[in-house]
Amino acid sequence: MSMLHLLHKVPSQYVNSEVADEVALAAYNHALTLSRSGASVAGIGLTGALISSSPKRGDHRCHIAARTQSCILKYDLVLSKGWRDRFGEENVTSRLLIKAVSDICGITMTVPLDLDEIHDTLHASRSDFTEDEQLDQLVNGETCMISYSGKQTIAGPIKGRRFILSGSFNPLHEGHLKLLDAACSVAECVPCFEMSAINADKPPLTVNEIKKRVGQFTERGKTIIVTNQPFFYKKAELLADSSFVIGIDTAIRLIDPKYYEGSHAKMLEVLMGIQKLGCDFIVAGRKVAECYQTLEDVQIPAQLRPMFKAIPKEDFRADISSTELRQKPGWKLGML
Repeated sequence: MSMLHLLHKVPSQYVNSEVADEVALAAYNHALTLSRSGASVAGIGLTGALISSSPKRGDHRCHIAARTQSCILKYDLVLSKGWRDRFGEENVTSRLLIKAVSDICGITMTVPLDLDEIHDTLHASRSDFTEDEQLDQLVNGETCMISYSGKQTIAGPIKGRRFILSGSFNPLHEGHLKLLDAACSVAECVPCFEMSAINADKPPLTVNEIKKRVGQFTERGKTIIVTNQPFFYKKAELLADSSFVIGIDTAIRLIDPKYYEGSHAKMLEVLMGIQKLGCDFIVAGRKVAECYQTLEDVQIPAQLRPMFKAIPKEDFRADISSTELRQKPGWKLGML
């Protein structure tokens, strides 16, 4: 049942290299959701069949995988039967696990494995992923997000709540940058942008298109997280305990039952689910149907009011959108 909950399937065989890879990938994705944007994380998977009270017909063995964004390390160990007791086999397996952790973290250390060169067999390998392969894995749903930190580095504890501005950023323009700056003036925060490679009603972005849009941020030293979730309730699952910075037009759509199969109850259920994940919305006013609107102009259901906080009008106002910018003669991707 533990494996079923982790992998969301029952593997045909529990002890092999492929299952170790899948466990490491699941652990890596979970680590991403627990970490701050830009932090280096790894997932470790181990599966084994060691000596037990009932004799085993197959080999005594273990398989370990260590996964990061850019590579996977694999260790396949076959132990000689009858040379060790349970403690001895667990000891060797545990030492190999420590070696896998140190290797994936780039720590230079010698871990004595106490292997018998004649009777034990260890095969170790490393596979590196190019940036294109990493983005393909994201689009295909293997990984859940990739964080590009620009010139920012993660060193020690980070203070403040994560404020996230989501968008397609085609192109990134001055309004986006000023909006996130204005939101961060409301409270101490860690600012970052988020873009989904998957669109709810359009084909997924190509790898080249993702790289072009990401380049707008990295060249300015801004953090952007690329996910594969176009909906806020799914973004919240990946980026729990965050504040999403949105325009008033998005806030209006969020509370409109027509986007929830016409169900007011469904709308409340979805948004309160986002709230339970520790997320809320920072809302900026903007022009809607030729009329400038703010949060004060919208009837937010009482249960949801604590989720929506306004950016003061005097702190931010930008009426141009990416769509309007692209329609201007001579627009250029990434222009400010």
